[in-house]
Amino acid sequence: MTLAPLLNAPLAVQIHALAALSLVPLTALQFYRRKSGLYHRVIGWAWVVLMAITAVSSFWLHGIRVIGPFSPIHVLSIITLVILVLGIRARRQNRISAHRKHMIGVALGWAAAGAFTLLPGRLMLQVVTG
Repeated sequence: MTLAPLLNAPLAVQIHALAALSLVPLTALQFYRRKSGLYHRVIGWAWVVLMAITAVSSFWLHGIRVIGPFSPIHVLSIITLVILVLGIRARRQNRISAHRKHMIGVALGWAAAGAFTLLPGRLMLQVVTG
C-alpha cells in the first residue's frame, strides 16, 4: 500500500477520497450502535456532511467521460444528494422507517461506488496495491 498516487492527485481527488474514506468508520458505527439518542444524531450529521462532500466533490472528477465531462457516477451523486435530503426530511417528520431506508440506500450506493474504485486502472487500486 502506498499513498503516493493519492498525494500526487489533484486536490479535488484528495478531498473526495478523504471524505469517502472517512465514511468507513462512521458507517460501521451507525450500523452497529443503537439507533437513537444524541450519539446517533451526532454521528449521523457527520455522516451526512461527509457523504454530501463526497457527492459534490465528484463533480470535479472527470476520469471517465460519457457525456461531455460527466459519467454515470455523476448521476449517482445527484441521486445521493436528493436521497440525503429525503432521509433528513423523513426523520424530521418522524418517519423512521423511510429515514432508515433512505440512509441505507445511500450507504449501499457509496459502498458500490467504492468497489468500482478498485477496478484495474483506477487510482485507489494503485493506492491499495502499491
